[in-house]
Amino acid sequence: MEISENVRAIKPSATLAVAARARELKAQGRDILDLSAGEPDLLTPGFVRRGGIESIEKGLTKYTAVAGIPQLRQAIARSIEKRTGVKVTAEQIVVSNGAKHALFNACFTLFGPGDKVLIPRPYWTSYPDIVKLARAEPVFVDGDPERGYKLTPGDLARAGAGAKGILLNSPSNPSGAVYTSAELEAVVRWAAAQGLWIISDEIYSTLCYNGPRAASVYDFDPALHARMVLIDGASKSFAMTGWRIGFSCCALPLAKELAAVQSHMTSNPAAPSQYAALTAYNAEGDDAEELRRMTEMFHRRRDLIVSLFREELPELGFVYPDGAFYLFFQVPRGEGGSMAWCNKLLEEKGVALVPGDAFGMDDYVRLSFAASDEALRDGVRRIAALVPAARA
Repeated sequence: MEISENVRAIKPSATLAVAARARELKAQGRDILDLSAGEPDLLTPGFVRRGGIESIEKGLTKYTAVAGIPQLRQAIARSIEKRTGVKVTAEQIVVSNGAKHALFNACFTLFGPGDKVLIPRPYWTSYPDIVKLARAEPVFVDGDPERGYKLTPGDLARAGAGAKGILLNSPSNPSGAVYTSAELEAVVRWAAAQGLWIISDEIYSTLCYNGPRAASVYDFDPALHARMVLIDGASKSFAMTGWRIGFSCCALPLAKELAAVQSHMTSNPAAPSQYAALTAYNAEGDDAEELRRMTEMFHRRRDLIVSLFREELPELGFVYPDGAFYLFFQVPRGEGGSMAWCNKLLEEKGVALVPGDAFGMDDYVRLSFAASDEALRDGVRRIAALVPAARA
């Protein structure tokens, strides 16, 4: 079949492919433990669900403004101001169909043929393809494994000159690494000095375990914000993955351009999803406490999975996860690449993980600890059962 050059080099999402194979095996009656999912294993909180239901019952199901209902944009602006101390207006917010859509809007608007975009490795699987869809060129930059692969200005300088932008992600998917404020500021100031556009994916911002919150690019000199796009959303923080609500925050002239692009692609996000997200962003009292307990639960699970690996699989190195809900660990020696080993683990032990090849590092594998304690213990037991040679 003859297809457009626009999509000829695009690969399907590896994370979705793994989930599909796990579902296929489950349908065959296999005992499959899926630790590949990039989403909370919790129901959307009841008060958030009720917010969506009430909006439907009130008939709030028509088209909205392309960039989102004013109340939601204002609530998101307040949440950014509360988090960073920076005054943000509702007009700077563009609500999209998930954070992935917001990332696409930004890349498609800012980059084009011949532009180079720096992408730290490991990277979230969609970053390179989103950049390619903009007809730009992804340039991968490697950090020191002793720093959890977090980049320094020196790492970026060695990547070469001439880039137009950089994609940042902290807390990181897939590694769980979190930049300290000083580390992030150093990278931001280097990028600003080079005149780069900075796109910062902060979708896991509330899932941070080494402090009260993860550092944001908006924490630093407001004079730098003119060439920044902050990306976030409701998916991870509020267990709202299927509702598809993400957003971008940037200077007003760029926000207008992002909304214009979105107007020709999808128009507004689903109205009931927006009203549900509004309920989440306005949470107070017991509702806010429920959201805080979600973060505490993932913190406890992080401690559990780290303890299990250190006790049961000490031979497998990993990036210590200070955020998100992933453990990025090394493929056992002598097992070949990550895809082959993940397929072997799935077929022989019934555990679904995501091969590191999807994130640009074929000697690693991503495990999601967005699962019950028993599932995590069972998963580690099954993995350990597949690694007898290293133990011998």
